[in-house]
Amino acid sequence: MEYQYIAYTADKKLVKGRLSATNDEAAANLLSYGGYQLVSLKSITPFFNMEKVAAYFSHVKPTEIIMFSRQFALLLESGTDIVTALELLQGQSTNRILKKVIGEMTSDIRGGTSLSLAMSKHPKAFPAIYYRTISAGEQGGNLEIVLRQMADYLERGATTEKKIKSALSYPFILGIVAVAVVIILVTFVMPTFSGLYSQFGAELPLTTRTLIGLTDWLNQYGIYLLLAAVIALASGYIYIKTPAGRYQWDKLILKAPVVGRIILLSELSRCCRTLSLLFKVGLPLPEIMALSIHSCSNKAVVESLTEVQQELMMGQGLSKPMAKRPLFLPLMVQMTGVGEETGNLDNTLTTVAQSYEIEADDRTSSAVALIQPAMIVIIAVIVGFVAVSMLSAMYSIYGQLSP
Repeated sequence: MEYQYIAYTADKKLVKGRLSATNDEAAANLLSYGGYQLVSLKSITPFFNMEKVAAYFSHVKPTEIIMFSRQFALLLESGTDIVTALELLQGQSTNRILKKVIGEMTSDIRGGTSLSLAMSKHPKAFPAIYYRTISAGEQGGNLEIVLRQMADYLERGATTEKKIKSALSYPFILGIVAVAVVIILVTFVMPTFSGLYSQFGAELPLTTRTLIGLTDWLNQYGIYLLLAAVIALASGYIYIKTPAGRYQWDKLILKAPVVGRIILLSELSRCCRTLSLLFKVGLPLPEIMALSIHSCSNKAVVESLTEVQQELMMGQGLSKPMAKRPLFLPLMVQMTGVGEETGNLDNTLTTVAQSYEIEADDRTSSAVALIQPAMIVIIAVIVGFVAVSMLSAMYSIYGQLSP
């Protein structure tokens, strides 16, 4: 940040100037080290701040936080203190945003702030579950172990997300190709052949007349159809951004064929991983539930977990409230009950998470295996219909014109 200051020099002269520092305390320390007696210090907020614009479009990737956590744990295990470890990590970081975050954390820790509290000031880099787990590690004296556990937790989530994106990329490309083929046929190919056919004045086959009529209709009203689709999509997007709309959308998507089961399994596996991790580091169960709710992205799952949390606070445990809600699958309910009875909740939930992750991967692969040939068949049908319509028209014209 940029600061404007007024201070006295060692020979009692009043001076004004500007300097750059990570925060107010760091700016005051810089002036003090330079032999200045501070009178006033104000941060400068420019009308157009390129740093803020860059921060808005930039972000810290999960892979970078995973690497940061593993390297941080390694440095702590080797006997390096927290401040020195952070300085070393800041020096080798290639992400400008993460480098700045680590620098501000280092300044805060030097000022007496704990590591978890310093991390909590940067929620875009370190979510609530991260710094609360780090806080438990600080209290338990096993910070390096907790850092490794958080790295494993984030890595599993990133791996699952990467698998889903990779599986859906090919069908998405095929969909774009299908739309492009239709646009080219409607815009360029068919109008040319329509003009050619009309010059001969011959009677065309039904398939050709249907195709020409559809092409003419799309050329005449396609812009209105596109505009209506854009308005509908924009309205739906705006509604989904509202709390009620987001809840209805998340509830609907869980009931969708094929995709709904995959999303539910992914949400429940993430929930089980979160519960297991936080239980393992020693956080109290009410706080574990609060952080698990905060880490869920589906609002329907959030609502069910909130209801479970409320009944948990009334002394009903975890498995009984879960059993009342069909959103929680039988395996999760049964294994949670076993974990509560045996005092081994973290391991049983890890087992459930692994089972759901395997099932979600299998279902995703099966869904993609069905989508890909289906989309290829659709493209082939569209192109084949156009080809048959044009060829049949040519043969019809040739037959009518030949003596």
